Amino acid sequence: GWAKPVPVNFGKLRGGRLGMVAVAAAGPAANVLMAVLAILLYRVTPLMPDYFRGWLVHMLETFFIFNLLLAVFNMIPIPPLDGGRVAVGLLPLPLASRLARLEQHGMLVLLFLLFLLPMLGHALGQDWDILGWFLDVSRNLLARFIIGLVG
Repeated sequence: GWAKPVPVNFGKLRGGRLGMVAVAAAGPAANVLMAVLAILLYRVTPLMPDYFRGWLVHMLETFFIFNLLLAVFNMIPIPPLDGGRVAVGLLPLPLASRLARLEQHGMLVLLFLLFLLPMLGHALGQDWDILGWFLDVSRNLLARFIIGLVG
């Protein structure tokens, strides 16, 4: 199924467009905070019994990677993703309105980038998984940053 957007009345936000940016960035920020929590919990795994430690380490690693992937994916600057809303809120109005109009076709653009472009490249014997590459590189950079910051 598709994710359902959280209903927000942007007219009631203080700060205008920056309020919209804050609301849109909250989801990916929550994913990053949960990834940080996974790293912090990882520190206590040596205190766990052997029979439980392996499972816990695996779950924390999965939780960490999954939350980073969600944060990076949701910050892709294509409406209706959160990154698209952040970009609309930060860009100058002429560019923001152009990007905002893309929202009606944004899901099709994502499907094209996620599935059709890689399939077309594969049929031609080439790697055209641009979005997969972007997500991998971005997730790995964010993971290194968080691990370096938190330890």
